[in-house]
Order: sequence, then structure tokens, then C-alpha cells
Amino acid sequence: RSAFSNLVFNAIRYTPAGTEITLRWYQNAAGAHLEVDDKGQGIDPAALPHLTERFYRIDKGRSSSTGGTGLGLAIVKHVLLRHQGQLEVTSKPNVGSCFTCHFPVQVTTSVSASDA
Repeated sequence: RSAFSNLVFNAIRYTPAGTEITLRWYQNAAGAHLEVDDKGQGIDPAALPHLTERFYRIDKGRSSSTGGTGLGLAIVKHVLLRHQGQLEVTSKPNVGSCFTCHFPVQVTTSVSASDA
């Protein structure tokens, strides 16, 4: 829950008022997936590899005006790793960003006593 709420709060924080933010949940053979997709300012491709580093800020001026410590995405990564998950980020400057949490899912089959 904290990973997903961090992503939602970031989308709200860095997306202009009145701009669309889409939340998606889906499951397939690869696992369960949670997406936070915004039509905000996007992220410079050079910054993408550093987003989950502790205290990393893309633009120190922008970050200080919107608050935050630079720990949110590091926490997201840590939470996902503890659950064998991964964070995928796609972004284009002036178009928006999509943060996807991927979680493995184990499918179990229940066998009742009468079937055994």
C-alpha cells in the first residue's frame, strides 16, 4: 500500500491541477500490476536511472517548491523488492509518466476433502 500511495502522491504533486491521472490494476500470467499514469511534465530520460536513489531530486528547485525529501521512490523500490516486485518507469518530457509496479503472483488450486 505504501508503494502505491507514494506513486499516487507523486503524480498529484508533480501534475498540474486539472490534468488527468489514471490508476490501473490488472493481472496476467506474469503477475499483478499497478499503474499510475499521469499527463504531467514528464521526466528527462537522463534522470530515469537515478529515480530510485535515496535523496535523488531531478530538479532541486522544483522539488523544494513542491516538498518531499527525495526518499519516496527509494521507498517504493524497497517495498517492491521485499515482495519480489519491480518498478518500471516510462516517461517523456512534456507528455507525462507511467509508473508500474509489477508483483509476481502464485496461483494455487484448492482441493477439497471430497476431491482427494
